[in-house]
Amino acid sequence: MIPVIALGLATATAFTGAAAYINFSEQPARLALDDVSLLKEWKPSYAKGLEMQATLAAVSGLLGLAAWYFLHSIAAGIGGCLMLANWPYTLLIVAPTNRKLFATAEHDAGPKSRALVQRWGKLHGGRTLLGLAASIAFVAASV
Repeated sequence: MIPVIALGLATATAFTGAAAYINFSEQPARLALDDVSLLKEWKPSYAKGLEMQATLAAVSGLLGLAAWYFLHSIAAGIGGCLMLANWPYTLLIVAPTNRKLFATAEHDAGPKSRALVQRWGKLHGGRTLLGLAASIAFVAASV
């Protein structure tokens, strides 16, 4: 396999695995907490996850575009675009919910903040699907 495509695939699947872990393990566990603890857990967890996932999305996206440009791999280019799509998706679709959650003081946590965290989890699922679609495109580029 060509190294740039292999690295794109590796970073896309790492992103997808982390995103799926959040949706299928971390989010259900946090929803089992009381409202105050739920919000207290979500805030630092989101901040740390953002660092990792934003980096993986950018690196994988750029690798996919490099494979498209230098190797003329359309599938890798599609994978790269799907990974980079996580940025506008997050900024335009997910960020309004994030801002509301970060603006909520922990002592004000309650049913509204819980509903926002639940909404956030569903929106985050879009990131998981983008990562999965990108990973599939990178696999197609590698065969």
